[in-house]
Amino acid sequence: MSQSTVEGTPKTGLPGSRIVTRIRRLMIVAALAAFAYGASLTGSKGYCPGGMNSDGTFLDADGNVTEVAPSCITLVLRPSGLIYVAIIAIVIGVLTRMLRRSSDEVSAVRSLDRAAAAIAILVVVSIIISWIWFRMIPITDWDGTGTIFAPFPFGTMDVTITRGTTG
Repeated sequence: MSQSTVEGTPKTGLPGSRIVTRIRRLMIVAALAAFAYGASLTGSKGYCPGGMNSDGTFLDADGNVTEVAPSCITLVLRPSGLIYVAIIAIVIGVLTRMLRRSSDEVSAVRSLDRAAAAIAILVVVSIIISWIWFRMIPITDWDGTGTIFAPFPFGTMDVTITRGTTG
């Protein structure tokens, strides 16, 4: 007897093999999405308004001599732990819902496919929103004071403010 395929899944003697295949696919999508999210959501940028004269005096952002070294800011974009929690919640949620509510193989497979799509969409949207937000922060307008908003919950940001140092 030859093996035939239904929707890309080999037909075997194992009952529910189509569901097992889709669960495996969901786990692979979740793992790859988590890896891609972590790997692509890392970046940094910094800015030091002002500087130093050749005689060792400090300058502010407007070029005026000051007694104090100018403040420098560094922003570091990082992945948010909430996205990882959301990926895990989607996987556990769909498996739980499938066991409780799916009346047949078709509805179970549909639920698993939707969960895989939801994970992929969540990660892509989180990466896009975080990077656009991060790139749009007007760091060169920073004057040493104020608030900088991070792209929470899609990503997190570490803000470090230091004093400039002598050459």
